[in-house]
Amino acid sequence: QVQLVESGGGLVQAGGSLRLSCTASGRTFESYVMAWFRQAPGKEREFVAAISRSGGMKKYPSSVQGRFTISRDNAKNTVYLQMGSVKPEDTAIYYCAAARTQAVGSEFANYDSWGQGTQVTVSS
Repeated sequence: QVQLVESGGGLVQAGGSLRLSCTASGRTFESYVMAWFRQAPGKEREFVAAISRSGGMKKYPSSVQGRFTISRDNAKNTVYLQMGSVKPEDTAIYYCAAARTQAVGSEFANYDSWGQGTQVTVSS
């Protein structure tokens, strides 16, 4: 497993932008598919974005497609989530996750390493 630490959360106005970062420990970061999930109060954890090991393949649900962008820098052991045109319904704790696999999946069970989460609050 890999240790993950998220940062960059905070309060943002609707329509604004925010960039989340997730830094991984160890020297095998490029071996992991990386993803972001989120969980709002009283709701289940929801898939937000995933990126392949090389960064060449990305996956998003329709709820964030066109507004959010996932990227990674393997030299810095870091994955990013650029959030744009944010909405109040984007308010949640955002979690970084890693999977030692080739498939770029959206299922919670595919990922075996998780960060502690970072709070994102979007005001209307």
